[in-house]
Formats: sequence, structure tokens, C-alpha cells
Amino acid sequence: MLRIEYAYWLIAAFLLYTGLRNLRERRGWHAAFWLVLGTLFGAGDYILAQQAAGHALPSEFAGAGVITLALLAPRLHRTPHVETDTSERRLQSAIRLGHRLFVPALLIPLVTLLVAVLGAHLFIAGHAVFTAPQMTLTGLALACIVALFAASRVARTPWHAGVAEGRRLLDAIGWAALLPLLLASLGEVFTQSGVGTAIAALAGTFLPTGSALACLLTFALGMVLFTVIMGNAFAAFPVMMAGIGLPLLIQQHGAHPAILGSMGMLCGYCGTLLTPMAADFNLVPAALLELRNPYGVIRAQVWSALMIFATNVVLMWLFVFR
Repeated sequence: MLRIEYAYWLIAAFLLYTGLRNLRERRGWHAAFWLVLGTLFGAGDYILAQQAAGHALPSEFAGAGVITLALLAPRLHRTPHVETDTSERRLQSAIRLGHRLFVPALLIPLVTLLVAVLGAHLFIAGHAVFTAPQMTLTGLALACIVALFAASRVARTPWHAGVAEGRRLLDAIGWAALLPLLLASLGEVFTQSGVGTAIAALAGTFLPTGSALACLLTFALGMVLFTVIMGNAFAAFPVMMAGIGLPLLIQQHGAHPAILGSMGMLCGYCGTLLTPMAADFNLVPAALLELRNPYGVIRAQVWSALMIFATNVVLMWLFVFR
């Protein structure tokens, strides 16, 4: 039976491998960062089990590990690895492989979708192949493994070459690779701490709640602002919907919930184009392309984000109250 814990152990193994390779190459700060992170991933089950048993010490060690990561992150200066191939040979290989290069990348969403749709119906000797909780994430991990071997077959290189290249890219991205995890945690913290309720209270105090346009503008701008802070429109959405969308726009002014939700998310996506907190969209491409300005992607997107936001607000005003 495939469980999500296996995926975490694979990630831990890859992070530990990255740390050990950096240690061997005398890149001490990088080695320490990835080794600590790999240990946290690998020990997750043990920490949760000890916490459930009432033992606080493992959790305190985990907290110390997170603080250590924060202290090590500023020291992860990007230093190039020795290239295993010249640019000319890479270009020739890409031309030779052509569109077959897309096969491994397309296998990731395909295998993930198949597991999400059919995983609950797969049994071997009466035992389920996938556990029900987090089946989609388990499918994603399996899809990445399938894509690794598919890439090895397409490129006619050993599979461990893909692992080595993954390690090189991880070092190039650096601490920004952790931002999706941190931002997901931040969204949960905001939701559990009642930020939506606080926003509703502030809106009732300072916002002219009788004006549908004022409420709509506040909702749209709030989606952009919270997405800029969190780096993720999905984390901003429940906060703004709980504070402005549901009590004021839907219940008081009769806004259409589906239209408000979908177009409100587009406002959040405009914020994604403007923030370095959306590392996987804005910082990672800059690192992989080795741009001189790490915020070059954001600078190129500013005017597009503003024009899309303005157009979307107008369309929201025209359609959301119909």
C-alpha cells in the first residue's frame, strides 16, 4: 500500500543526498541547510508519534531545526556548479530529442490525474494500492518517479543523472524552494487566528458597507494585497471571503457566489504576478535562467498585472450583482 509518508521519505533522502554532495564539495552552509531540512522531513512521523504520546522534546527539536534553517538561509549564496556538458552539446541534444522532451513533463499531470480518479478502485490481493488520505499527493510523488525514469529513457542517460541535475537545480533555487511550504503554513495560521473575522470587524467600522461598489473594491484590492503578503491566492481567498465576500457582498448585497469567487481569485492571481513571495512563479525562473536581476520576472509582469486587475474589477462590477 502506497502512503504519503513514502513520498516524504523520498524527499528526505533526496535532501540528505543534496546535503552530503555539498559537504563533499566543501559548500558547508548549503550542506548544513539541506541536511537539517532532510532530517526534518525524514523524522516527521516520529515527531508526530511522540507528540501524540505527550512527549514535547521532539517537537522542540523540530522548532530548533526551523530556526536553524532561518539562520542558514541568508548564507546560501548562489555559486555555480561545474557544468557536466557544454552549452553547445546541450543545444544539440535538445534539437535531437525534439518534442520527446515534453513526454516526461506531461507524464506528471497524467499519472497524477489517473491516480486521483482511479486510485480508489485499484486493489492487489484484496488490498488497496493507495491509501485514501492525500491520494492525489501520493499520485504526484509516484508521477515524479515515473517521469524521472521516462526522462532517463528519452535522453538515454542513467537515472541517477536526473537526480544529480535535480540537486544542481535545488542548489540554484536555494532557500526559495521552501517558500510554498512556508506560505501554506502562513495561510493556515491566518485562517486559524481569525484574521477574516478581524477584517469583517474593521470593514464594519471604516467601510461604507451600504455601498456595493466600495465593498467590491475592498474585496478585490484585499485579494491582491493578501496574495502579495502570502504569495498564494488560495491562502488569501478564505481570509477575504470570510471578512468581506460572504457577509457583505453575498449576504448583504446579493452578489453571485460563483462569479464572485472565480473573479476574486483572478484578482488574487494579479497579486501573484507582483510578489517575490510567489517564489515558484517569480524567483525560481529568475534563478534558473540566471537573470542579473532576481526580480526581473516581476518587473516584466507589473503592467500586465495592473491591466488585468483593472479589467477584472470592471467585469466584476458588471456581472457579479446580476
